[in-house]
This record gives sequence, structure tokens and C-alpha cells, in this order.
Amino acid sequence: AMDGAPPPTSPTGLSAYVAVSQLLGLTLLATTGAWLGRYRGGVAWHSPLQFNAHPLCMVLGMVFLQGDALLVYRVFRHEAKRSTKALHALLHGLALVIALVGIIAVFESHRTKGIPDMYSLHSWCGMAAFVLYLLQWLLGCGFFLFPGASFSLRGWYKPQHIFFGIALFILSITSCLLGITEMLLFKISDSYSHFVPEGILANTLGVLLVAFGLVVGYVLTREEWKRPPLAEEMALSMDFKTLTEGESPSGGSQ
Repeated sequence: AMDGAPPPTSPTGLSAYVAVSQLLGLTLLATTGAWLGRYRGGVAWHSPLQFNAHPLCMVLGMVFLQGDALLVYRVFRHEAKRSTKALHALLHGLALVIALVGIIAVFESHRTKGIPDMYSLHSWCGMAAFVLYLLQWLLGCGFFLFPGASFSLRGWYKPQHIFFGIALFILSITSCLLGITEMLLFKISDSYSHFVPEGILANTLGVLLVAFGLVVGYVLTREEWKRPPLAEEMALSMDFKTLTEGESPSGGSQ
């Protein structure tokens, strides 16, 4: 950028959609807390309430933080790529740690109460989402954050990384919806069909999860909202290609 040039701005509408996504995200966290606090007795670790840490951690980690990690490249459009990558990886890593706490909570709670593990569709989808999310994070760090992968290998893997990032976000939200339904059928199966307040609140949480996913997905798939490469990144990219592939930066089309 030339000296004295106006600072770069975000595309029209992007900031508004990101703001809406954050409002929805904070609302779904508050709704989760309200449901667990008002109707399920709250959250405590070494007690019969340990299970309640599971839905709270999964919504916080596998939905809200995962969604925010996906938005990093849209929000921080003009910051250094290395810093943006690090924040992207950090948020995903934090989401994984919080989700792991949630998984430990449900297994320990089941063991204490003598409930079998991993028999429901929710548990299958949820565990698949977590394991694949961990693998996606490890591969992403290996290919993009740490040196070693060649230019062509990064170029091949990048579309896979983007696709599976969105797919795992969808799977995570789907798993949460299955979990909400399962929990309601276990806890209030006799009264759920009578539109009781707990059922309405939990259904509202499900709608908020879908809305958050839709807004994040819309931001991610708007082509004109993708992060543009900075001039210095283009130069570094060509230098990296020269070092790893042995090609001349001047060779081939730009």
C-alpha cells in the first residue's frame, strides 16, 4: 500500500454479518447456561451434576469457538498472514481442549451412574466430529503453521482443509441437535409434547445453533468476502515456491 493511502476497509455487509454471528453465538451460550441452570440444576464437576458440563463445553468449544476460528480469515483481512494463521490454530486448539473436558465429563458421569457409553446416534456423530476435528487440526498445523510442507503439497491440501473445516462445523452442530433431543427425551419424555417451558427453551437453543451455523456458513461461502492476499504475502509465496519446488518466480503466469 502507498503512503498516505486510506486504510483498507471490509466489504459491505461483512461486518454486519460477523456482528450478527457473535450476537447469536453469545445468545446460544446464554441459553445453554439458562437451560442447565434453571431446569437441570446447574454444573458441578464432582457431583451428580457433572454430566451438565458436557453440553456446556460442547456448545462452547465445538460450535461457538469453532465457528469463530473459521471466521478469523474473514475478520482479520489485513493483518499479517502468520498472525492470522496462529490465531486460527489457537482458537481451534482451545475448542478442542474445552470439548475434551466435555467428553471426559460425560464418560465419568456415565461410569458413576452405571450408564453404557457410545450406543446412541448422538454419541457416534459427536465422537466422530471430535476425532476428525483433532485430525484436521493436527494436519492443518503440519501443513500450514509449521515449515516443511512443499508449495505444491500445501496447494493440494488447502481445498481439502477448507471443505472438511466446514463439514466438521456442520457435523458438530448436528451432533448438538441430536444431543439436545436425546436429553429432552430422557428427562421430560412424559411432558415434552405438552409444550412445557423446558422443552421450548431447549428447542430455542436448537434453533439458535442452526441460525449461528447458517450465518457463519454464509460469511464463509461469500466469494467476495474471502481474505485477499497482501502484496508481501504474494512475494513470500513465490519465494517459498522457489525454495521448495526449485522453480523460478519469473517463470509461468502470475
